[in-house]
Amino acid sequence: MLFTLGLSAQSIKSPNGNFNLTFELKDGVPVYQLSMGGEPIVKESKLGLELKDTPSLLGGFTIENTEESTFDETWQPVWGEVKDIRNHYNELAVTLNQKETARKMIIRFRVFDDGLGFRYEFPEQDNLIYFVIKEERTQFAMTGDHTAYWIPGDFDTQEYEYNTSKMSEIRALMAGAMRGNASTTTFSDTGVQTSLLLKTDNGTFINLHEAALIEYSCMHLELDDENMIFESYLTPDAVGNKGYMQAPRVTPWRTVIASKNAGDILMSHITLNLNEPCAYDDTSWIKPVKYVGVWWEMITGKSDWAYTSLPAVQLGKTDFSETTPSGRHGATTENVKRYIDFAAEHGFDAVLVEGWNEGWEDWIGKSKDYVFDFLTPYPDFDVDEVREYAKAKGVKMMMHHETSGAVRNYERHMDKAYQFMVDNGYNSVKSGYVGNIIPRGEHHYGQWLVNHYQYAVEKAAEYKIMVNAHEAVRPTGLSRTYPNLIANESARGTEYEAFVGTKAEHTTILPFTRLIGGPMDYTPGIFQTDISKINPDRDTFVHTTLARQLALYVTMYSPLQMAADLPEHYEQHMDAFQFIKDVAIDWDDTKVLEAEPGDFITYARKAKGTENWFVGRTNDEIGRTSKIKFDFLDADKKYIATIYSDAKDAHYETNPQAYEIKKVIVTSKSKLSQYCAPGGGYAISIMEVKDKSELKGLKRL
Repeated sequence: MLFTLGLSAQSIKSPNGNFNLTFELKDGVPVYQLSMGGEPIVKESKLGLELKDTPSLLGGFTIENTEESTFDETWQPVWGEVKDIRNHYNELAVTLNQKETARKMIIRFRVFDDGLGFRYEFPEQDNLIYFVIKEERTQFAMTGDHTAYWIPGDFDTQEYEYNTSKMSEIRALMAGAMRGNASTTTFSDTGVQTSLLLKTDNGTFINLHEAALIEYSCMHLELDDENMIFESYLTPDAVGNKGYMQAPRVTPWRTVIASKNAGDILMSHITLNLNEPCAYDDTSWIKPVKYVGVWWEMITGKSDWAYTSLPAVQLGKTDFSETTPSGRHGATTENVKRYIDFAAEHGFDAVLVEGWNEGWEDWIGKSKDYVFDFLTPYPDFDVDEVREYAKAKGVKMMMHHETSGAVRNYERHMDKAYQFMVDNGYNSVKSGYVGNIIPRGEHHYGQWLVNHYQYAVEKAAEYKIMVNAHEAVRPTGLSRTYPNLIANESARGTEYEAFVGTKAEHTTILPFTRLIGGPMDYTPGIFQTDISKINPDRDTFVHTTLARQLALYVTMYSPLQMAADLPEHYEQHMDAFQFIKDVAIDWDDTKVLEAEPGDFITYARKAKGTENWFVGRTNDEIGRTSKIKFDFLDADKKYIATIYSDAKDAHYETNPQAYEIKKVIVTSKSKLSQYCAPGGGYAISIMEVKDKSELKGLKRL
């Protein structure tokens, strides 16, 4: 497994021998290389950190010790895409000694059958205790001018559409890739965010990301486009420092996933495996959630979060019972009860309500420290009545905490807010961090905020509450350790479809990038794609067919799934809505049947504890024919497949609601050739036949 190449060079292979990691010192500088099947993936790349006001950890090293080991386990996630996950790697730990400073640093490499993880470790020692990181200088030297699927490097948002270009074109395209946001801070003409997907000219897919981001700043990548080298670029704090460290301490893992098969990138578990096992002894309170909510009507402008039209309010001083309601408030008791009724009738677990609490009149862009207390409802939202009504209907309520970026204020109120949730039957919270952060000058992805997000998740666990954080740092597999982190947003979600629209290819790229770190609360299920039909003042539309909206419940993996549209729109298409009701949100197995980033993805997933499968296909703006086999099915069983597909004349721009539904008999020998419209796709529910009478009148596929 471990091979000594020279006085200061070692090589370690993956368990299956496909990947080979080489490490050595060159003139005292640590460097590594990674190859796959004998083909270079990462060329010679430097490692180390630049420190503030003290000598760097970039060179002057000798190798003091090397240790190698093998690890192999199979573990079961609390929720996930598969029932069992194998964690199998060969490890090389290199202890470096910087002679002039008598400081030590360990670089630990783990080589898996699908890629590499490595991190820096700072053991307890006399000459390196407290230190400040000026910059991490981890390099990923590419072997050529690869195709990149990228979004601009930004310390405050990931809510961008993806760009597909050669690495060498990033600089020229960067200005056009920028988009306005409530908080945005870009830093470079060649800076991009992880998870970054690359494709070489010979068809090798490479993903660069990080795992186990704790007590550290989020990593971006800055491209040296003359030499095709990406180098880590950490998010700074308010005074420009990148990280405050106290040994003993470790950094997050830097990850490289690679394969000739795009589907292998999607099914890699490296990010999860590099995180620690579950921190909780009891996880019985952590359950996947399918929900509806008072949200899309505000996003589209049909109603509003605010109770009044006042230009300014002050919590605790403004008496809302004495103000005049605007008449546009969405979170009224009666309206919420309507959603509860819909959830109860159709078997949904929970109802989200946004805009229920005082303060929404002037919350954004004002740099106010005290906007919300997360406890005080508007006069037209009766907490007690809603609680009892939902309880009687067997529906949970989902809390909403918008912090407005005022993080100190949220932490001051957090215990009372979580206790309020417990007292009123809320076991999950959607938290938001819209706008610039307070303390002023801090960024959404800096160490200070990373620590806050972690605090919020661990504090929520004390109250047995699940967290769905929006505008927070993108996930890095921490859901393995803290499975009550049930979802994040941290990308451009469906809401942008109501604002300015999003390219149809977006959902064919996200699983290769953002979802590598963990599930996303993408909020699919939009049936009325013409926003002007909801709000005449909005001339926008959702770039999708109705059939593809069904597919997203399979292709955009999450244990938290929202039926995001208005109840009345589902009532107009109850035959198609049936798929949303049927589709599972927790899985025993997952297969990637077809995949090409930017073009299409087709998944098949087996529902937890059943023999039922669900298939989803999401397509870009080009019409295509999908061809799949059903060989993932049990060879001894028959199934009824309900296929929800685009009609022949469907098109995301001109005829998005044209769909067809048909039922057929399928077995493991069945094959399907299915047309997918521009911006379209299909969804299939595959139910095991329990009684032969179910087959009557159905044809075999």
